[in-house]
Amino acid sequence: MRDPNKCDPILGAKVEAHLRSIGMHTPTKANQHSETDKQEIIAGHFRGIMQALGLDLSDDSLIDTPTRVGKMMASELMWGLQPENFPKCTAIENKMGYNEMVCETGVTTLSQCEHHFVTIDGYATVAYIPKNRVLGLSKISRIVEYFSRRPQVQERLTVQIAEALKCILETDDIAVAIIAKHYCVKARGVEDHAMATTTTSLHGCFKQQSDTRKEFLTYHQQSQALMR
Repeated sequence: MRDPNKCDPILGAKVEAHLRSIGMHTPTKANQHSETDKQEIIAGHFRGIMQALGLDLSDDSLIDTPTRVGKMMASELMWGLQPENFPKCTAIENKMGYNEMVCETGVTTLSQCEHHFVTIDGYATVAYIPKNRVLGLSKISRIVEYFSRRPQVQERLTVQIAEALKCILETDDIAVAIIAKHYCVKARGVEDHAMATTTTSLHGCFKQQSDTRKEFLTYHQQSQALMR
């Protein structure tokens, strides 16, 4: 369970409503299951998967695996599905009148491909140009983590982060880029171990002004270097 003192359910509901209004929400249906219920339901289904694979669940190495998987899925990998878990975002008035780029590079991005439920592993670059508000730096990482902790496609993940920041900072001058490796490509299918995917979501001056866009993408190259 997420620490309620570090979450903002009202802001989470606002961001979720905005994403739904533009068709960028994660496909979900409302359910009334508690976190404990979810853990138990997932564990039960995963127990059946293991049995279908012919695994001996009486073995001391496997006996608790369904419970571990239930807890991992409900409480660790997928907690970002709940708007009430949206992180508190401390923003201060831009009293200093700062109007240059604020950019964070190398933001860890760990998610799950919604097509195969295997790992998406990479880095995000997130930037904005302040108007009335300046966001606490750690909150950008928290927002990336929130949208990553759910089944995802990288394109939607990139846009969701950008749109959330537009809501919070009340500016269109937002840019997000992600470079990631997909284990649905690396571990199965084509089994390409070297391939990485880059996606961008550029808004305001990042989309309209070539110099600003070029500066941002230059910063993003630092994240690309981390993938090597």
